[in-house]
Amino acid sequence: MAIVLTGCSADGTSPTASAAPLRLGYLTRITHATALVGIADGFFTAQLGPRVNLTAQPFSQGTEEVTALLSGQLDAAYVGPNPAFNGWQKSGGKAIKIISGAASGGTSMVVKPGITGAADLKGKTVADPALGGNQDVSLRDWLARNGLKTNIRGGGDVSVKPTSPESAIVEQFRSGQIAGALDSAPFDVQMIKAGAVRLWSDPSTITVLVVRQDFLAAHPDTVAALLRANVQANDRIATKPEAAAQSANTTLAKTLGKGLDPDVLAASFQETTFTNDPGMASLHELVTKAVALGLLQPLDINGLFDPEPLNRILAATGKPQVAA
Repeated sequence: MAIVLTGCSADGTSPTASAAPLRLGYLTRITHATALVGIADGFFTAQLGPRVNLTAQPFSQGTEEVTALLSGQLDAAYVGPNPAFNGWQKSGGKAIKIISGAASGGTSMVVKPGITGAADLKGKTVADPALGGNQDVSLRDWLARNGLKTNIRGGGDVSVKPTSPESAIVEQFRSGQIAGALDSAPFDVQMIKAGAVRLWSDPSTITVLVVRQDFLAAHPDTVAALLRANVQANDRIATKPEAAAQSANTTLAKTLGKGLDPDVLAASFQETTFTNDPGMASLHELVTKAVALGLLQPLDINGLFDPEPLNRILAATGKPQVAA
């Protein structure tokens, strides 16, 4: 389902039929709350104005978003770093650019009570959302650093089970099929509500905003407007977190047919840091881990993040700039 959002001019007129399109992808989870709030509170439509026809399209996985970006079906997307790395690599660095951060953290390893460390998981099955995704890389790296082997077929000392949709991970935990999972808000919080305990939290960058390079070159003003809305949404989350949480839940309810329970919503926001900085140190660390695990071919991500459009927006509003 796609949410079509059209801007209105100052005199209340509707955009013309020739309004330029902007197709924006996002995932239906709290770590994408920048997008969820931007949609619900009208920041995107207000900044883009009547000359841009915005279609906000929800996805269940970042890999699907990157496929849509590479095939020209999306212009921009909120996506996890590892899918962005894959898109950068597949296109030889020519298809996409990261233009802003959105969120870090918001991800936890949650397990059955009584499990106190990696050693307790030997011979057990754990889950994450997708093979080669952020959580998958972090989980396998943590297990490896604790002397436990995994493989992409689910074998090894600990069986890692990539599972989609993510709601199925919660159900598998409730039914005892898995001993735990590394997942992001709200799914880790829902597992805790179902009796899991948090073993550790992952502070890594979890969501970035990317745009197709050809779209950035052809429509720099539209990208600047998108970035202004991105900054506004993060400001709203920082200054009015409870109202922002409700706005995010409104978008989830419209998209999924049901929002999150109030306690899950609050805890999901509390564990997530929303930021315009994509955190290049974190991104380089994620690449290093993925390559070491054999989940990514050796990759140089220098140049993947273009800080100039964002820094112009930040400078104009008196905010600190971010480094490439």
